[in-house]
Formats: sequence, structure tokens, C-alpha cells
Amino acid sequence: MADLVERTPCKGLLPLEIGHAVVREARIGRMTVIAPLKGQQARVAQILKSAHGVGFPEPNRSSETGDCRVIWFARGQVMLIGTDPDPGLETHAALTDQSDAWAVVTLEGEAAEDVLARLVPVDLRAAVFKTGHTLRSQLQHMNASITRIGATCFQIMVFRSMATTLVHDLRSAMEGVAARG
Repeated sequence: MADLVERTPCKGLLPLEIGHAVVREARIGRMTVIAPLKGQQARVAQILKSAHGVGFPEPNRSSETGDCRVIWFARGQVMLIGTDPDPGLETHAALTDQSDAWAVVTLEGEAAEDVLARLVPVDLRAAVFKTGHTLRSQLQHMNASITRIGATCFQIMVFRSMATTLVHDLRSAMEGVAARG
């Protein structure tokens, strides 16, 4: 029988510090997509608020409390991160465990915006993309979810199979930004 060894998506690739930016793998625990059934979004929002202390965010927004974060993920869908979903959600929404499907990293530092400007076709400057804002976009050629979680900190999620490519692309952009001074 094969001896399986648990690995994180970015094992051996991170952390990475170049110039004024740092990338670290995020240990966020359980990840669940929640898609409310027809007419059930208000009830799902109530359950999220009472059970987890977070609401059902508007498009391109997120909310968090403690280690629990919920981010808008697609039309009519959110991703609950950091905790098991309350069992009461099962009758009002489709729940899909995504815990092993994503590579999740944080990019932080005063050069983080400049690094992402080289990779993402969206304006992520703090003046327009504030803490708590989130989006689904391309990062180079990968589908990604990007959430600003602090003044100079972003959470970036890509499919697990793209972890090495993500780190490669971030490294290249970080080196380019650092070389400019």
C-alpha cells in the first residue's frame, strides 16, 4: 500500500521575501462554498450572522471575525473560510467543501500593490480596492480570487494545481518591482 504524506500546496516554495514584499502560504483551515437555494439567501445570511458572526457579503466584498472569513465568490455564492459551516445551512444552501482545492497565500508589504499591478488587469490600489474588497480575476493566466485583508496585505487563492506557477509569477513580479528600486 502506498504511504500517503500530507502536503500543503506551496510546501517548499514559500516563504519568499524580495524587496519590500513577502509571500507566505496561508493556513486557513476549512473552505466551503455556500450557494443559497432559490429564495433562501436572506435565511443563509441570518444563519451566517448568528452562527459565525459574519454576514452574506455583497458582490466583491468580504467580512471576517476572528479566524472566520466569508468572501463573495461568484454570483450567488460565497466562500466560508476558517471554520466548519453551521449544520443549519444544509437545508437552505448547497455546500461544497473546497478545503483541498486551493492554494492560498498572502502577499504583504509596501510593494504588494506594485507586484499585483504587474500580474492582474484590475486596479488594486488602496484608493479603490479597500480592505474587505475581493474579486475574481486573472492573475497572469490563472483564475484567482484576490482579497485585500489589510492596508498592505492581500489574500490570493488559485487552484491547488497552479501553486508552483503562482509562486513563480509572484517571484518574477517581485524581482521586477525590487529592481526598479
